[in-house]
Amino acid sequence: MPRFLTSWVLSAAALAAAAGLLGTHMSIGDSSATMSEQLITLAVVAAIFTVINMFVAPVVKLLSLPFIILTLGLLLLVINALLLLLTDWIAEQLDVAFFVDGFRWAILGAVVISVVNAVLGTFSKK
Repeated sequence: MPRFLTSWVLSAAALAAAAGLLGTHMSIGDSSATMSEQLITLAVVAAIFTVINMFVAPVVKLLSLPFIILTLGLLLLVINALLLLLTDWIAEQLDVAFFVDGFRWAILGAVVISVVNAVLGTFSKK
């Protein structure tokens, strides 16, 4: 359970950073919502993203391992972008305000999320 909570908080920070950097191409929550509503939306989206990264991502990465090796790890960017789009789709099905503007922006968002997770992950282990 502590691993899930740590990953949830780190994912929330990374998603907020990506949404802040990508502007209108990636948004979490409605712009007309209050701050507490936006934080609740961020928490729900981060929970969805964390569950996907804990259960779906390892299976997909294991099945695509030969192609990841063949592309020297660049396929991981595509996989992470697809997982971000899957988060967008699930959030849409649950009527949660989360939006990613296409595959190109999902790749850029995945890069930002990976960098923020890596930086914050080093601090969380200490």
